[in-house]
Amino acid sequence: MGRVASGLEIFLREPPAWAADARLGLLSHAPSVGPDLAGARELVARRFPGRLQTLFSPQHGLLGEKQDNMIASADFADPVLHLPVVSLYGPRLTPPPEALAAVDAVLVDLVDVGTRVYTFAATLAKVMEAAAPLGKKVVVLDRPNPISGTAVEGNLLRPEWASLVGPYPLPMRHGFSLGELARYYNVTQAINCDLTVIPAAGWRRGDYHDATGLPWVLPSPNLPTLDAAMVYPGQVLLEGTNLSEGRGTTRPFELFGAPFLEPGRILDRLRAIELPGVILRTACFEPTFHKWAGDLCRGFQLHVTDRRSFKPYYTTLALLRVISDLYPEQFVWRQPPYEYENERLPIDLLTGDDLIRQGLENGLTVAELESAWQEDLAGFMEVRREFLLYPE
Repeated sequence: MGRVASGLEIFLREPPAWAADARLGLLSHAPSVGPDLAGARELVARRFPGRLQTLFSPQHGLLGEKQDNMIASADFADPVLHLPVVSLYGPRLTPPPEALAAVDAVLVDLVDVGTRVYTFAATLAKVMEAAAPLGKKVVVLDRPNPISGTAVEGNLLRPEWASLVGPYPLPMRHGFSLGELARYYNVTQAINCDLTVIPAAGWRRGDYHDATGLPWVLPSPNLPTLDAAMVYPGQVLLEGTNLSEGRGTTRPFELFGAPFLEPGRILDRLRAIELPGVILRTACFEPTFHKWAGDLCRGFQLHVTDRRSFKPYYTTLALLRVISDLYPEQFVWRQPPYEYENERLPIDLLTGDDLIRQGLENGLTVAELESAWQEDLAGFMEVRREFLLYPE
């Protein structure tokens, strides 16, 4: 199988005519690399001398150095290219008009992980919204969805629960590439910006990242492996609880637990729930930072045994259902603030619908929750087809 060529590679190799004399901005981060692992900003600056004017950075910073949620990145001057870096994560989430005034087009090269709550897509949407009334181009240099573009799972976010971890209706695992998602947002939300998507070449949407031949560069500090990305669409929900999602360990999101958990009791309860494609291995760990830092946590490591049948969102909801039932005094929902939202519960922002939390609290089974969102999900799947760019 040949190596996939990213949208960045295609753009540099076959630039559109307008790029020759356009003033360029670039929204990128550490994993925005070419085939030789050189960074996108250096590659663009070299290919278009004097045309790159402004750099934009998403959550975790231009260099991928910011560890956690709500750790803002400051504006600064890139020490190599001597260009201004405008942070789009922190007190400011939208590009300021003066930054967009300096460019004709914003190139976007971000490594997404196919999950609604990953904030890079929300940052892209904010760039599109700001660019539209100013007539600025937004050009997505697309990359494959690392957890494949075929599996779709979860309830659709309701508009009243919009936030940085979900600006528009979308299921948790959406099955889009970032470029496809930009196309979907642009039309369905009437953003109507001047959008171009330069697709990756050679990707079949059923392929996971390890079939692409592309290097794995951490898209954020707590997704060090493809294994972590595969469980992330479910395990990210633990950010809305007092359970450790494994931050402060070498296997974040794969490991989870808390000092009060009793793995044997949890496994006994889980026997009544079918969890396809995954084995929960009892594990103990001491986080070096974040929740329960320095305390012995008992819990599990998720080992995905069948990617095609594994349902990450369903799996973690089942875990929350059992744990909240077994430990009503110790288990709690995390309180705000979360991702620059100061009022609403983080778990409701993460699920995109407070009915999910209420269902868990009121004793609904996860199968009943899953059944309730099927009609909306089927409608989404029908609309989604219009925006797909890659073959099965």
